[in-house]
Amino acid sequence: MSGIVINGRFLTQGMTGVQRFATEIVAAADALAGAGAWPSARVLHPAGARDPGLKHLRGEAVGTRGGQAWEQIDLPRAAKGDLLVNLGNTGPLLAGARQAVVIHDAGAFDTPDSYSFAFRTWYRLLQKRLARAGARLLTVSEFSRGRIAAALGVDASSIGVLPEGGEHILRVPADETVLARHGLEPARYALVVGNPAAHKNLAALTAAADVLGRHGLTLAVAGAADPAVFRGGGGVAAEAARVLGRVSDGELRALYANALCLVFPSRYEGFGLPPLEAMACGCPVIAAHAGAVPEVCAEAALWFDPAQPASLQDALARLVEEEGLRDGMRDAGLARAARFTWERAARELLAQITEVAA
Repeated sequence: MSGIVINGRFLTQGMTGVQRFATEIVAAADALAGAGAWPSARVLHPAGARDPGLKHLRGEAVGTRGGQAWEQIDLPRAAKGDLLVNLGNTGPLLAGARQAVVIHDAGAFDTPDSYSFAFRTWYRLLQKRLARAGARLLTVSEFSRGRIAAALGVDASSIGVLPEGGEHILRVPADETVLARHGLEPARYALVVGNPAAHKNLAALTAAADVLGRHGLTLAVAGAADPAVFRGGGGVAAEAARVLGRVSDGELRALYANALCLVFPSRYEGFGLPPLEAMACGCPVIAAHAGAVPEVCAEAALWFDPAQPASLQDALARLVEEEGLRDGMRDAGLARAARFTWERAARELLAQITEVAA
């Protein structure tokens, strides 16, 4: 195989699910390289990027630009014809077919209202041109493979799949002080990890807060959420909902480990990392049966219809009232999460890019 270059633009970006994927899969590849199970590679990034902490792969700052200009101009020049691996939805057109691009979902096509006009227009144009140029497309679930194939007009069998991992949440010590700061008691709250996709389904969150309130429990919402969503309706939901704001990884681990369950109401997910993180921490999952989440959680979760908030109320009531259900779900979730690791993802990535080189 010729040399491998990994696009390190993610090292200049904030940590969302896409950047988490890139960070963890590169770290796993680095560890495998130390064991002789991954070839040497360069991780090229713009100046001023955060330290990726590599021990065996080689990080290198290149170019003078930043953002998309760096990716489209400086990166392919520095790659010098080596096989380029892009982990975050985009890649340089100048690299042509000598690259692999991980596209996490078809959200720019399927859920356009989630993005600005400029963003979705650029992503649609770029991803279609990358496909036409012969770049090897990869994604993180069978659901995303089907949606991306439909959006880009390519054969689904030409898109490789490498599922994510969830064990990163276990590497950081749990910060249990987050519970006392927000007045939360173990097993007396249901957790929501806020993100734009989840917050499209606000009716489900209000329904969850309402049923929890009737049982004397709390809905704790971690991340970017508007407290007015619950206050506006008044009544039980307003009293039961507690908006925590952004939390650290250590705080998030503690919240998962002590929650009654994770409520995940998103109608569209390319993978669904929070449910996997929750299961890895022994937290039962109640999720909308939509997107890739059923593929990730399978029988280890309780499901509800995202179009019917009452079905979420039924699932929550069952978890609270049915003896032994929570313990059974905890065990099933731990077993399910153990099947998803970043090492497995890094090995699959290597298999996929080896095919591109061949």
